[in-house]
Amino acid sequence: MVYQPVIPLTGYGGWKFLESTFDKQFEGFTDSASVRNDREYFQEKMSSPVAIEDFLSDRRLLRISLTSFDLGGEEWKVGFLRHMMEEQADPDSSFLKRLNSPAYTAFATTFTVTDGKISLSQDTIASLADDFERAAFRSAVGNVDNNMKLSLNYEAKVGDLVREGSSDEANLYRLLGDVPTRTVLETALNLPTSWQQLDVDQQADILKERVLSVFSISKITDLANEDVMDKVLQRFHTMDSIANGQSSLSSGSVALTLLNNAAGFGSTASQNLFLSIVSS
Repeated sequence: MVYQPVIPLTGYGGWKFLESTFDKQFEGFTDSASVRNDREYFQEKMSSPVAIEDFLSDRRLLRISLTSFDLGGEEWKVGFLRHMMEEQADPDSSFLKRLNSPAYTAFATTFTVTDGKISLSQDTIASLADDFERAAFRSAVGNVDNNMKLSLNYEAKVGDLVREGSSDEANLYRLLGDVPTRTVLETALNLPTSWQQLDVDQQADILKERVLSVFSISKITDLANEDVMDKVLQRFHTMDSIANGQSSLSSGSVALTLLNNAAGFGSTASQNLFLSIVSS
């Protein structure tokens, strides 16, 4: 049985609850048999070179590998994955650049095909197994509340997307190319869906202007700062709640407020108490 994350609140209150209980919940999730078995299966299968045909035909191995890059559920795209991996091995190919998907680029770069086989170092295998656990937990969170999954994705990925030393243009294109991150920013900035019909250069210009203005920052790379991440996610949940007409005075919010006032919600005792209440 897989551990099901506990998120008793919607909106920003739910996000802060998930943040404060993350370590305990993540530990419970990774201790579940199915997650442990998947990790061990991946490590065993990738411990020696794997032919691309065997890799693509092993749906379990492919699912675990793709999940490591937050691409779980894409394993049915075997033809596309084969094409992408073969193009990555071609130094003259511009396919991945035109695709503009940081996740797929990272996947294809990691699972490089050489002489028809994929070979990973032990360090890479261990790192991908860790990434699988974190991404699988985010997916489990999404089964409870997709906005919480989007928030976890944003927190985990934005630092990789906006890089010191990269141009604003490159950073903005990576933000636009990562769908979960883009979704968070679009909601937080209250951008209309129609803006996606604009030329990508126009989208980048609008995104830059809005990000710098709304979050009072001087450069795009400031998005990776912890305090700015919190501002973005607070606004994301607030704007989503407004758009969906959610009340901030739900029963869960009242319970959270009572716990905050009574014992200090950040304490381990109050977190455990609340987890036990909502799990019963």
